[in-house]
Amino acid sequence: MTDKTGFTLDAPDGPERIAKHIARAGVCSRREAEARITAGRVTVNGELITSPALNVSAADSITVDGKPLPPREPARLWRYHKPRGLVVSSRDEKDRQTIFDSLPPSLPRVLSVGRLDIDSEGLLLLTNDGGLARHLELPSTGWSRKYRVRVQGHVDPEALGALADGITIDGIRYGKISARLDRQMPSNAWLNIAIREGKNREVRRIMEHLGHQVSRLIRVSYGPFQLGDLEQGGVELVKPRILADQLGLAAPDTPTGTATARKPNRKSARGRPGGRAASGKPSSGASRHANHRRSPSRNKTDRTGRR
Repeated sequence: MTDKTGFTLDAPDGPERIAKHIARAGVCSRREAEARITAGRVTVNGELITSPALNVSAADSITVDGKPLPPREPARLWRYHKPRGLVVSSRDEKDRQTIFDSLPPSLPRVLSVGRLDIDSEGLLLLTNDGGLARHLELPSTGWSRKYRVRVQGHVDPEALGALADGITIDGIRYGKISARLDRQMPSNAWLNIAIREGKNREVRRIMEHLGHQVSRLIRVSYGPFQLGDLEQGGVELVKPRILADQLGLAAPDTPTGTATARKPNRKSARGRPGGRAASGKPSSGASRHANHRRSPSRNKTDRTGRR
C-alpha cells in the first residue's frame, strides 16, 4: 500500500525544514541539500546557516550557492525512456554523457526518481520536486519495479522461485523478488523480474549470484507507471490528476503544464526482445494506456508485462 502521509502535491502553507524546502524547489535532493547547508553554501534572510535544524517558509529569502531559491511549483512527474549508454547523474566524473544532456530544453530542472545504471534502459521517472522523488523511492511506498532481463546460460526455474523469500549476498539482504523464466534459448534466456527495494544494481547482482551475466535489462514499469509505447529518448508528462489519483491525493488546482515529448536524438541499433525493432511498443498482452490507469495488479509481483 502506498504511504500517503506527509506528502502533498501543492506548495505547503506552513513552515518546513530547510533541506526539505530546498529539495521541493527542485534544486537537489534533501540529502544533498543537507550537505550544502553544512558546507556553508546556504543563506536564509542574508545569514549563512550551517545546520539543517531550521524551519523556513515561502516568506523567507533563501539562496543556495549564491542563487535565490526558485519559487516552488506544484509537483510534476514525467515518464522518460532512458536509452543504454547514458548516466543518470547531473555530473559524471568520467565526463560521460548523462540523461540531462539529452532532455528537451523545455523541461524545467528535474531530478530522477531512483536510477538506472549506464547499461540499463527503459522507464525512468523524472520530477521537478525533490520531495516527490523521495516519496516515490521509499520502500514504504510499496511500488514494485518490473524488468525484462536477458541473461546468459540456461536458467533453473526452481532457483528463480527460491528468490520469493529474498536472498542475502555478501552481507546485503535483498527482499522478496518475483522472478519468472519467460523464454529459454540455446545460449541465453529472457526473464520477468519484479523487485520493491531497488538497491544499487540489485537485479544484476542477484543474477550473477545465480551464475548468470545480464546482457540486457529493461525497466518496463515503476509502480502504476509503465513504459508503454514511449519511444526511446522520449519524455511525457503524467497528467496531474492521474498522478494525484495514483498517490491517493487531491489534484492541485494550479495548472502544471502540458505533456512534453520529443523524438530520440539517435536511432537505436539494438533490437527488441525476439529480434523486433526497438519501437517501444508493448506486446499484444500489454495495454498502450496502462500508464494512465490504476493498475489492477499494482500490489502483485508475480506478473510482469512484456515491453
